[in-house]
Amino acid sequence: MRLAGKTALVTGGGQGIGRGIVEAFANEGASVTTCGRGPRPDGLKDDIVWISLDVTDASAVDDLATSVKDLSILVNNAGVQVEKNVVESSDADWNAVIGTNCKGVFNLCRAFIPQMAEGGSIINIGSISGMAADPSMALYNASKAFVHGLTRSIAVDHGPRLRCNAICPGWIETGMLDAGFDLANDPDAARRDALARHAVRRFGKPQDIANMAVWLASDEAGFATGQLFTVDGGMTAASPLNPGLF
Repeated sequence: MRLAGKTALVTGGGQGIGRGIVEAFANEGASVTTCGRGPRPDGLKDDIVWISLDVTDASAVDDLATSVKDLSILVNNAGVQVEKNVVESSDADWNAVIGTNCKGVFNLCRAFIPQMAEGGSIINIGSISGMAADPSMALYNASKAFVHGLTRSIAVDHGPRLRCNAICPGWIETGMLDAGFDLANDPDAARRDALARHAVRRFGKPQDIANMAVWLASDEAGFATGQLFTVDGGMTAASPLNPGLF
């Protein structure tokens, strides 16, 4: 029970990586609140608090911060992906991706940092796409680079009272992964090639990211701050050569 006595807020906890983090935190003893734009998702444990929230709405986020006091752990997971290059991207795409992935993270951090408990931990969900660009994902790539920079700034500006780190997932089995492969001329071939580039020969699961989040939220990670932790099955450790050909 590494998180016993801690209070956590996880954005975008209705599915995928966020849902995995919510469940892992609860299993480790934390009191967990999570949120999303829609109604309470099916199967969420009764002891987990659900709030309908649009993280791009600064006023709504501020209101939430007044009701959740002495927060120990903040996980900024809510995110949007649009599969377009710069020329194809519309103002609506900008507002959707940058609004959620950048402004949303900023809104939560600005609202909760002043009232977080001493020794608190902020965990932002970045991406390997913020370090090396995925094709036709211009706004998403840029938004995650913003998250990485904001993570470092928060760690520097608000330590030692709290810590701030980012987890940079690789290719995790969620709807976003499927949407990325659908861009390929041959999605099945692209999937096979991607698997061959993973040292562990599998894609990640939400639980893989949740395991890292539990550690970063716990007191065991007390000396870790301002860092980007890549969890990608060894994909970015490999050269561009396809290991399956050798």
